[in-house]
Amino acid sequence: MTTMSNRYQAEAAKNRPTMRHVAALAGVGIKTVSRVMNDEPGVSEATRQRVLGASQQLNYQLDMAAGSLRRSGRQTLSIGLLLPSVANPFSSEIHRALEDTLAPRGIAVFAASIDDDPEREKSLVAAFLGRRVDGLVLTPIAKSQSYVIPEHSRDLPMVFIDREPVGLEADAVVTDNAVGAAKAAAHLIAQGHTKLAYLGDRGDIQTARERRRGFTEELGRAGIATSAIPLRDGLHDEESARLAALELLTAEDAPTAIFSSQNLVTFGVMRALKELGASKRVALVGFDDFTLADMMDPGVTVIAQHPERIGKLAAERLLARIDGDEQAPQTYVVPSELILRGSGEIRPPS
Repeated sequence: MTTMSNRYQAEAAKNRPTMRHVAALAGVGIKTVSRVMNDEPGVSEATRQRVLGASQQLNYQLDMAAGSLRRSGRQTLSIGLLLPSVANPFSSEIHRALEDTLAPRGIAVFAASIDDDPEREKSLVAAFLGRRVDGLVLTPIAKSQSYVIPEHSRDLPMVFIDREPVGLEADAVVTDNAVGAAKAAAHLIAQGHTKLAYLGDRGDIQTARERRRGFTEELGRAGIATSAIPLRDGLHDEESARLAALELLTAEDAPTAIFSSQNLVTFGVMRALKELGASKRVALVGFDDFTLADMMDPGVTVIAQHPERIGKLAAERLLARIDGDEQAPQTYVVPSELILRGSGEIRPPS
């Protein structure tokens, strides 16, 4: 026999759950659910816990836009964009590309920084869902994105950028990270370097792991023992990269070439080289292009990603999903590009 609460649970599983579903499951009125969700007084603790338990069971998110949507009968014409940091040049270019592509459809882009914090990722996703955005574009950091399966199964369009999702099948737009890092290693080796160093981001970041893998595998193909190569991980900002580079460059057997695996790390290495007066003695290839890289002395050789293409493609995929595209999720790879400017062409001392 199907009970009333079971019927509401089944209905909520097919559609976005509402206060009505929560109220039915908890055995209370809709106004009581509203008071609990808005943290208002006048509700006993036992009732509050029953409502919260029902909302969690149904994966209910407080819908701040529901009232206005009911009145207008339309979508919110907004999407949520979650980036590692909106201050990072790579992230800001993706943001702009999304805006340029979505603006003709009248869709606003609301961006937030997750600061590569798994809990912040989850709380911001919940915040955007509560505002009933029409879709999400996000760069994940949590070990799994399975927590958004209930929303995704209800056809909320999602596209992941820069990193692929784990525990969830969804469209993703990424760079060929391992291939690009291998290009950097091959280029430095071709200049005659055998004493190389790798300075990379945190090991829990998917792109950092892929870049390290591509770099070390290329060394192996060239017959260079990776056990003799300094591999410095966990450098998530400019200052930590500067200190790591200073340590390596002042060691007795200092490297003659450095590969830095993201733009903030590259900035730290550049500062260290300048402090030591070694900018024209030690070769440098960085992953990520940046403004004025060609104006340095020497210009900085980079493995350039194309954030404008990543952002545009992500926006196009999101629009397609919003418009009803039901093809199987895919991962789209945007190739990187080696740009020679001088720093990566410095040869080792004879």
